Amino acid sequence: MLEEMARNWWMLALRGGLAILFGLLAWFWPGITALALALLFGAYALVDGAVALFHALKGGVRGQSRAWLALSGACGVVVGILALFWPGATAFVLIMLIGIWAILTGVTEIVAAIWMRRRIEGEGWHILSGGLSVLFGLALLAWPGAGGLALLWIIGVFSIAFGISLVVAAFRLRSLRHSTGSPRPDAHAI
Repeated sequence: MLEEMARNWWMLALRGGLAILFGLLAWFWPGITALALALLFGAYALVDGAVALFHALKGGVRGQSRAWLALSGACGVVVGILALFWPGATAFVLIMLIGIWAILTGVTEIVAAIWMRRRIEGEGWHILSGGLSVLFGLALLAWPGAGGLALLWIIGVFSIAFGISLVVAAFRLRSLRHSTGSPRPDAHAI
């Protein structure tokens, strides 16, 4: 099971890269309107959810961890579609959607990390990314009236930190793949 995750390490790295890109866009595009933020977030959540679903269906770990990844992906897809087709929603509703999505994503990351702790060392990066996600979601739910620019910076910081932790975890899985002697995907082409 762990070999399957290690073989598909790049899916986790892709999710992390998308999170970093989203965070950078939030930082360097400060004049973004609520409508543009809703569309940008919707696109990110939809792609992130689709990648998580793909990973769960094709390369995820059997059992509970795979189900949690699928649930996280499904939540991302649903939230992404809602944000894309409901872009005129008020900032309050968008903040609530982002907060709930961040909490659900964080909880699924923490559960997956706890499950993986019995299999590998260094699962702390998953726990860290999940904890950051939960804290971010709770902060948004607690203070929904935060200013638009401040929210963009918070979203940017969260997305970059979450993305970095996913990329680190992906490369950890990649190194595990090489240390277990699993063949590289391109090894058969030689």
